[in-house]
Amino acid sequence: MIFTKSKSRVVTVLIHVLAWAVFGMLLFFFQPLSWNITLPYQLWIKQTIIFGLLVITFYINSEVIVPHFLLKNKTVAYLLIVVGVAGIMVFLNGYVDQWLNLPELMDAAFHKFGPPHRHHHPHSEWEMNMIAPMIGTCALVLGISTSITLMEKWQKDRLVHQELEQDRISSELSFLKAQINPHFFFNTLNNIYALTHIDAETSRKAIHQLSRMMRYVLYDTQNATTLLSQEIAFVKDYISLMQLRLTDVVKIDFKSPAALKDVAIAPMIFLPFIENAFKHGVSATNPSYIDINIGQQGSVVDLNVINTVIKEQNNNLEAGSGIGLNNTRRRLDLLYPGKHLLSINEDTAANTYSVHLTLDLS
Repeated sequence: MIFTKSKSRVVTVLIHVLAWAVFGMLLFFFQPLSWNITLPYQLWIKQTIIFGLLVITFYINSEVIVPHFLLKNKTVAYLLIVVGVAGIMVFLNGYVDQWLNLPELMDAAFHKFGPPHRHHHPHSEWEMNMIAPMIGTCALVLGISTSITLMEKWQKDRLVHQELEQDRISSELSFLKAQINPHFFFNTLNNIYALTHIDAETSRKAIHQLSRMMRYVLYDTQNATTLLSQEIAFVKDYISLMQLRLTDVVKIDFKSPAALKDVAIAPMIFLPFIENAFKHGVSATNPSYIDINIGQQGSVVDLNVINTVIKEQNNNLEAGSGIGLNNTRRRLDLLYPGKHLLSINEDTAANTYSVHLTLDLS
């Protein structure tokens, strides 16, 4: 990050140097040489001095005048200062002309070497001819300086805003993820506790399997993303753990891509939907089923979950799903804006509840 910022500063300095070189060549060399006369060396001294003053003016305006006046909504004061700076530049231009005796020298050069249609340039006429170009040049330099400063300020503010927004999103995602993990463990431990009253040996196997899942959650999902293959393996472990306490009246069907193409995906993004199906879709006595299908086409991943609805467990699945589904909706909005589709439907006639999630992981 430091290297990138340093490289950016070097590029900015090079751009400024190149821009000033081109500006100086066009303004202070190309124009005098177009007069087609032998120029006194004093003119080049004067041009160098004025060029240096314009560079100083550019950066004083950029670093001092614009930040302290224009950006603080002191527009009138800024305009007065800019007019004053232009007036000072005109005065200095005339002072340098007098110091180097340029009016007489240029008048002699035009009189001796100029073409026949050239008129004699008296002392006052040379000074008057230099006022308008000096004002125009100063206005151009100040305008470019102000424009670049305002653009850099806008870009800096935009980057700061993006960083703050990214920090806010990261903090919110961390909070949501922190809520999902204990929610998952709480429900899973409840299932294992219920299992200890039925089969102690099976419950010991379940605890071992849960520890493996905890290792994944605590260590393998600390980054923003995990691999799709790891997430599917976690889902398989979760389903296997849930099946330990189910009777034969519950049918579980799980399918995943045969030829999986590993892509990065947000960790535990599927879990709340599958957890919700086990929480509300199985019964110890009534026939029920859960159908889970994870498909993949290129970088697009689909999750389909269909389960029966056990009415006596909860009449409102959306309300009963708790923080799991609500947090997952929010995580999807933050992580995959414009790249996900989530459809949740309850078919009362068929007594089924279905979830269809599509993620574009490109």
